[in-house]
Amino acid sequence: MQTTQKITCLIVDDEPMALSLMEDYVKKIPFLDLRGICSNAFQALEKVHEEKIDLLFLDIQMPELNGIELSRSLSKNTRVVFTTAFDQYALDGFKVDALDYLLKPYNFEEFYTAEVKAKEWFDLVALAADRSESKLEGDYLFIRSDYKQLKIKLNDIYYIEGLKDYVKIWLVGEDRPILTHSSLKKLEEELPAKLFMRVHRSFIIALDKIEAIERSQAIINKQYIPIADQFKQKFQEFVGRNSLD
Repeated sequence: MQTTQKITCLIVDDEPMALSLMEDYVKKIPFLDLRGICSNAFQALEKVHEEKIDLLFLDIQMPELNGIELSRSLSKNTRVVFTTAFDQYALDGFKVDALDYLLKPYNFEEFYTAEVKAKEWFDLVALAADRSESKLEGDYLFIRSDYKQLKIKLNDIYYIEGLKDYVKIWLVGEDRPILTHSSLKKLEEELPAKLFMRVHRSFIIALDKIEAIERSQAIINKQYIPIADQFKQKFQEFVGRNSLD
């Protein structure tokens, strides 16, 4: 998927030569939109508060407020590529979740590689946002079962179980599931991602129906739904966003 808009960026470095070189590099990359250059962290803070900045090219060693400290004050929507002449800062850079780390002096090829990595991250974010927008027009969907089109409210779904070419939809207040000829992949694409999550090759669960989590299993309506390894990180991120810890 291609991003529909350019990545807005800001260069922050206290060395004039480094600012000039990076400005030249940025202008060569068509998917970057340079919104300014700053010689210290305080100028950068003022800029990111004035307008939406997607990406900072941020020097680490600067007077008064260094790049690491500045990065901790940014919103989670603004990402960072660190630049520094000292490789001992690399670990600190990744601890604050930097997209990449450039060791000075770097050439254009190294810079471009880092920006491709950044673009891939923003593309994934855009894709996730697209998928979070449900294709359904209402809070329900129609399912064909036993030669009928059944209207199912999304809020009534406990979880969906995949069985080769069929799926079972388990509903609130029903002892038996609805069986329909479909696939989990198709339903995953149709259902709103903020309400439902694929947690196993055989299961999609309604997130608000989770009663408890125990040993990599989600408990829903007294049923233990396994969280497969390939889906575990995404599920843990959901749990983390909704925890008091």
